[in-house]
Amino acid sequence: MKYFVLLIAMILSAVSLYAQSNTPAAAPAWSPSKDIGVFVFGKNGQSADQQLKDESDCYGAARQQSGIDPKAPAPAGKTAEQKQAEQKAAAENADTPSGGRVKGAARGAAGGAAIGAIAGDAGKGAGAGAVAGTMRGGAQQRQASAAAKKEAASKVAAEQKAEEERRKLAHAEGLDTFQRAFAACMDARNYSVK
Repeated sequence: MKYFVLLIAMILSAVSLYAQSNTPAAAPAWSPSKDIGVFVFGKNGQSADQQLKDESDCYGAARQQSGIDPKAPAPAGKTAEQKQAEQKAAAENADTPSGGRVKGAARGAAGGAAIGAIAGDAGKGAGAGAVAGTMRGGAQQRQASAAAKKEAASKVAAEQKAEEERRKLAHAEGLDTFQRAFAACMDARNYSVK
């Protein structure tokens, strides 16, 4: 019985050693290639530890050569409140038409005088025409002013959007540059990078 227990213990020990030797190495908790969104495969059967070391070395080299930190977030743009404030300021500072009331009064007075002359009192006709012309000229001026303000705010909004797109594109180009530097370094160490 004593030998039987000893034999069982030896078999269990051998099975345990066999299982440990045939268990693939656990993937590292952090991998530079995963951080930058590429896949790396060793061409010469490099171990996981060697690959991690090579990736870490190439990550540092790519950072130094490109001057880009891929972990850095994309540059923050303006907040919605900042954008609205800029659009509002542009609308308030927009060039708006002026003189609409005066021009309307002049046109109305001329038309009213002509009608009043036919009716027999050009003065009353001119006065009534001037009042109506002033009101119409004022309404047209307000409409033109509102349109100019809306156009100025829209122009600023378009500029803000274009700036945001340029910032995103520059960040994406920087990440691409970093990935190319990383891939070149890993390729030199006999890895396939995709």
